[in-house]
Parts: sequence; C-alpha cells; structure tokens
Amino acid sequence: MSNPYPLIKIGIVSISDRASGGIYEDKGLPALQSWLERALKNPLQFEPRLIPDEQVTIQTTLIELVDAGCALVLTTGGTGPALRDVTPEATLAVAHKVMPGFGEQMRQVSLKFVPTAILSRQVAVIRDQTLIINLPGQPKAIAETLEGLKDADGKQLVDGVFAAVPYCIDLIGGPYLEADAAVCKAFRPKTAIRTFL
Repeated sequence: MSNPYPLIKIGIVSISDRASGGIYEDKGLPALQSWLERALKNPLQFEPRLIPDEQVTIQTTLIELVDAGCALVLTTGGTGPALRDVTPEATLAVAHKVMPGFGEQMRQVSLKFVPTAILSRQVAVIRDQTLIINLPGQPKAIAETLEGLKDADGKQLVDGVFAAVPYCIDLIGGPYLEADAAVCKAFRPKTAIRTFL
C-alpha cells in the first residue's frame, strides 16, 4: 500500500569545523535523519549539509534550503558560548519571525539531564514557509530535546519541542506532517486534524 501522507522535504545541517574538515566523523546528520525517520509517517526527502562554523556559510545554507522548498530545517551544533559558535546568530540573521518558545523548551528538557543546559543558545525561526530549529550538537541530546522526557512506563513527563512542529508548519502554510505517537505525540487542535487513510 502506498504512503497516503504528503512527501516532506527536510533540510538537515550539521555545523562543525572539525567534522566538515574531515578530522572526525560527523554524527549529527545520521542522528537527525534516523530520528526523523522514526518520528514521522510521511515519506521524507532529506537535503543534508555538513558545513563549518562560519556565519556567512550557515546563513547561505539556510536560505538555500528554504528556497529549495524544505518545510523544516534542523541544524545541529554551534549553539554554545564558545567563540566559534555562531549558529544562533546566523539563524536569527535569516529570520522573518522568531519563535522563542522552542529555545525555552529545549533548555527546559536539557536541564533535566545536565545543569550546563543553561549555556545553550538554541533558537527557532520562520523564514517564508519554513520552520528552522537549532538543536544541540550531541546525538543523545538531539533525541532528548525533540522527544522530551518519559518515565519508565512511557508517560510523558516533559514535552519535547517536536510536539509543536507539525501544527506550526500547518500555520505557516506548509505540508501536513503526521508524527508517530509512539515516538513523539504531536499536538493539533481537533479542527486541524486531517485523515489520509
């Protein structure tokens, strides 16, 4: 049976001087792709990019992915306080709207795991009809911030940010994303829920 959900084009961007320079293997892109493949029921087309911590390069890459029709762009890396960490500055520079709730919630989730979460500067923005979210650099932290925190019985203790992503994309005129509730239950008002089966 063919997949009834619309095809979603997603930009995934790993930002690292050392990984892009071939000094070590990039783990960000595989982590993003793997999580999205588990979390979404839609057929997915990925636009992966591995780039250095250069603000102009990041800005150019984000604009290029938006212009290529990506409904969602997720970045990993470059969100800390280190001198080379400029992902938030680059993301804000290409924004048409800033969505501060995403960064606030990511820090809330991460604080459940590490006290240094307050050093994180992740932001989320909208450019045209694309949602761009900065995620942490570590694969484990990527999954935690997207998925949230569950107890031993699978009950959601803290919502991950992805719970709000499908409805946000609805509101900006993007395609309909169907999340797998077993991974991350997305929230939509009843009036916004569509069936494709």
